Amino acid sequence: MDKTSNKMKITLNSHRESIDRLDAVLVYTLAERFKHTQEVGKLKAKNALEPSDPEREAKQVKRLLRLSKDAGLDEAFAKKFLSFVISEVIRHHESLQQ
Repeated sequence: MDKTSNKMKITLNSHRESIDRLDAVLVYTLAERFKHTQEVGKLKAKNALEPSDPEREAKQVKRLLRLSKDAGLDEAFAKKFLSFVISEVIRHHESLQQ
């Protein structure tokens, strides 16, 4: 293997190791987030509050899209991701209401 090919392989592996670490951070962060949203859902169910809060959701989407822009994250992807997360939270909250 020549020097260029070896250097490319080292660089590729370094990026992949970073990606793997970041994937773990994402998974653990999402798990922690959903623990808190489950507790919110329990409080809502106990106090007969609606599973969704459109006003809060709109504020959160606006805030998180601003953060995404600041971070250089594709806005279309951020919207899809946030919509998915919010829909999962609402689904969990609805299941706690039953």
